[in-house]
Amino acid sequence: MGRDNRKDGGLIAAGILLGVGLGGFVDGIVFHQILQWHNMLSSILPPTNLRDMKINMFFDGLFHAVAWLTTVIGLAVLWRGIKKDTISRSTPTFVGAMSLGWGLFNFVEGLIDHQLFGLHHVRPGAHELLWDIGFLASGLLLGGLGGALLRKGRALSTSRTQRSST
Repeated sequence: MGRDNRKDGGLIAAGILLGVGLGGFVDGIVFHQILQWHNMLSSILPPTNLRDMKINMFFDGLFHAVAWLTTVIGLAVLWRGIKKDTISRSTPTFVGAMSLGWGLFNFVEGLIDHQLFGLHHVRPGAHELLWDIGFLASGLLLGGLGGALLRKGRALSTSRTQRSST
């Protein structure tokens, strides 16, 4: 139980960081760029003219820079652990940690940006609160899925350790 579970910590940290970063990219690419439902500051500075659109685009860029940096840090943690053989290689644990990270991103970003500060809403206008609640619910769903996969990964790791010690 000791060695494999100790190795899970690095894998979980890398997965959470990658999930947060990739979740940020999905949000920015899908909602900001492809669907163009909102920008980072669209509720407090609606992009109705070129100046305000440029300001929103700048803050969208900062948002993507943070998502990119988080992803790079997650890759560095993963690479360092693999290179030093201090990280387990469990698919359920890794996918679970990434799902947990994405869920954390959706829930925290939805709570802070959408509800607390009101910087933007998922889809402004009619039913915007329902869209925001759906985004928060997706965070809880992804987090719950991640937690279930992490438990499965730990159970598999424990059963492998028990079989190898007998």
